[in-house]
Amino acid sequence: MQEFIAFNEQRAEIYWWMSSLFARELTDADLHEYHGGEMYTFLSGLGMTEELKAPVDSFRAAIKKSHARNDEQLELAADFCGLFLSTPKSGALPYASMYVGTTGLLNDKPAQEMHELMASFDITQRKDFNEPADHLAIELDFMGNLIIMGNQQQTEEQREALMQSQLSFIDTMLLNWLPLFVKECHRHDQFGFYAAAANLLLAFCMLDKKFLAGE
Repeated sequence: MQEFIAFNEQRAEIYWWMSSLFARELTDADLHEYHGGEMYTFLSGLGMTEELKAPVDSFRAAIKKSHARNDEQLELAADFCGLFLSTPKSGALPYASMYVGTTGLLNDKPAQEMHELMASFDITQRKDFNEPADHLAIELDFMGNLIIMGNQQQTEEQREALMQSQLSFIDTMLLNWLPLFVKECHRHDQFGFYAAAANLLLAFCMLDKKFLAGE
C-alpha cells in the first residue's frame, strides 16, 4: 500500500510540475534548477519508461539548447508570452475552449464544466492564478489534487472510485484537446522548448491513462 501511495504522489508531482510550467514564465531560480542534477535525475527516471523515452530525450535536448542562449530567462519569457499570452493566430493559447468545439474561440462552456467539476470534489482554484478554469495549468493542478485525494481514501472502493474519476478526467477533459494544443505549440514555438514540454505532457497523460485503465 505504501508503494502505491508513493507512486501516486509521484504522479501528482508530475502534474503539478507541468502545471507550473504552463502557468507562468520561468525565473532565473527555476532555470537554475532545470540545469541542475535533481532535474537531470528526475527526467532520467521518467525516461526509463519506454513510452516516455523519446519525449524526455527531446525535452532534455531543449533544456540544453536553452542553456546556450545569451539571455536565457528573457528569451524563454518572450517565448512564453508569444505562445500563451498572444492570439490564436500567432500562439498556442492554453485553454480547452480554443480546441473543443468547432469555432476555435474562447467560450464559457469548458470553463463552467471545470468549475462544476472542481466544486463537486471541493477543490478550489488557486487565488493567485486569475485565469478561466479551462486553462491547462488549472486542469493539471486539479488532476494532481485528485490523485492525492485518492491516496487519502480509507477503503479500496473509495480509492478505486477516485481512480476512475482520474481516468475520466484525463480522457474527457485533457486528451480531448491536448493533441491539438501540442500541434499548435510545434507550429508556433520556433525555439522549441515549450513544444517539447507539451509533447512530454501529452505522452505522460496517455501513459497515465493506460495505468488507470489497468492496461
